[in-house]
Amino acid sequence: MATKKLLPIGLGIGAGVVIGVLIANFSMPALSGDGVSEQVRKFQNILDNANRNYVDDVQPQKLTEAAVKAMLNELDPHSVYIPAEQKQRDDEDFRGNFEGIGVQFELLLDTITIVSPIVGGPSEKLGIRAGDKIVKINGESAVGIPDIQVIKRLKGMKGTKVTVSIKRASEAKLLDFTIVRDKIPIYSVDASFLIDGTDVGFVSINRFAATTVDEFTQAARDLKKKGMKRLILDLRGNPGGLLEQAYELADAFIPAGQKIVYTRGRRSEFNDEYPSTAGGEFETLPLIVLLDEGSASASEIVAGAIQDLDRGLIVGETSFGKGLVQRPYDLPDGSSYRLTISRYYTPSGRSIQRPYKNVKDYKALAGRTEAEEGDNIQHNSEKVKSDKADSSRPVFKTLSGRKVYGGGGIVPDYVVKHDTVTKLYREVAIKVLREFGDAYMASNGEKLRVAYKASFPKFLSSFEVEEPAIERLRVMAEKKGIQWDEAQYKTDERQMKTFLKMMVARAIWNINESNAVEVTTDKQVQKAMQLFPEAKKIARMN
Repeated sequence: MATKKLLPIGLGIGAGVVIGVLIANFSMPALSGDGVSEQVRKFQNILDNANRNYVDDVQPQKLTEAAVKAMLNELDPHSVYIPAEQKQRDDEDFRGNFEGIGVQFELLLDTITIVSPIVGGPSEKLGIRAGDKIVKINGESAVGIPDIQVIKRLKGMKGTKVTVSIKRASEAKLLDFTIVRDKIPIYSVDASFLIDGTDVGFVSINRFAATTVDEFTQAARDLKKKGMKRLILDLRGNPGGLLEQAYELADAFIPAGQKIVYTRGRRSEFNDEYPSTAGGEFETLPLIVLLDEGSASASEIVAGAIQDLDRGLIVGETSFGKGLVQRPYDLPDGSSYRLTISRYYTPSGRSIQRPYKNVKDYKALAGRTEAEEGDNIQHNSEKVKSDKADSSRPVFKTLSGRKVYGGGGIVPDYVVKHDTVTKLYREVAIKVLREFGDAYMASNGEKLRVAYKASFPKFLSSFEVEEPAIERLRVMAEKKGIQWDEAQYKTDERQMKTFLKMMVARAIWNINESNAVEVTTDKQVQKAMQLFPEAKKIARMN
């Protein structure tokens, strides 16, 4: 596949999700004729005056950062300032690795609880496992410290050492491990498996980082060796990442001679086109792509290309609707900012960007185009979610002449809504399930490992959380002030037991097996599996 220069697309959904695309930095001359110098002097005068004369001491750095944030926010929701500490984390995400001990953890009842060791990392090699609790770091108590301090104590340069004392449910005494920190991969492909009893491969990608295409290619090759004949590509909740990686992933599925994506900016150097190339490894593989409202940016580039070029079927819910491209600019203090420099367009010529003048409405997903659940292959049932949004919807055509629309995100060819859950399930999931799962594994983990560790298929087909455990869950929930409604429990019994089964699978194996449990009751996946005849018809496959 051809390599293009690295372009930026980024996404910020709320405060907790910021994933963007990076391009090599180069200096740009300041634009003249628009009063920039005068405005800089105005800001300098105000900052100097505040520093000299304000009633209390001021911190010029904080004032400057506040001004920069407000300035960028005035442009669009995706032009953002990135503090130095956050920039380091973002760089690790995009690079696909960091240096540390290699665990995923959460603070459970003020205690560092291992969710899972990262496969191939130093912690896993030493035998640290899910459910272990780190109570001391280098001899000092680690109970009750905030997660940012946990990260600072456990991360460090490759080759350095840290000693942790671990409480394990099956051991009476603390276990001490001296861990040599190493380079830890951050995987963007977090699940790849054959759906049980089928030739359907399932690959989930959580973001588009520098290693994504390599990870996907290896995962798909492994699945083909195991008998994969069809593929579900799960981009739900994927907020985006590197445009180049999105382009190369789409190129692996699309025959030569098609335009996958192109960009247009105010300055001509930000205009580019990304054509498909010959020899894509998966051009003949029947394909379904899953989307939802958390799928944005690079995810929408892949889905838009697959849909516009009639290469496969898009299933799920309407995507986020983000069609702007950002470029990062580094600042001398280690911080940076992302500035929107162009828009991207799908092969048919559409921009799927939603209106964003009202940032609050934008972040609340106003303007996403919805459609009724069911067949939407000809895109006849689409409607704008919010009447506050611009309802003018330009019409475009796919390669075979199907209607698709600009603005409002990528609307699936077959709409399948997420399962709705009761109030009881929501409260139990937020307040109880993880704590209960931890306690359940503390009591049952050893016997479950003996019974199932050697055979995940056996676990998948035969394990179910027993009724006495559900009764203990009810008691725990009521102690936390949750009113247990038996009718609501019966409504969500399958989902609740599946969630607990997922937690057990992750504790015994890892996230891959946890996902394999989840798809057994995931109605979007189950419907997608029924739609491969239509996906092959759209792609003109025999």
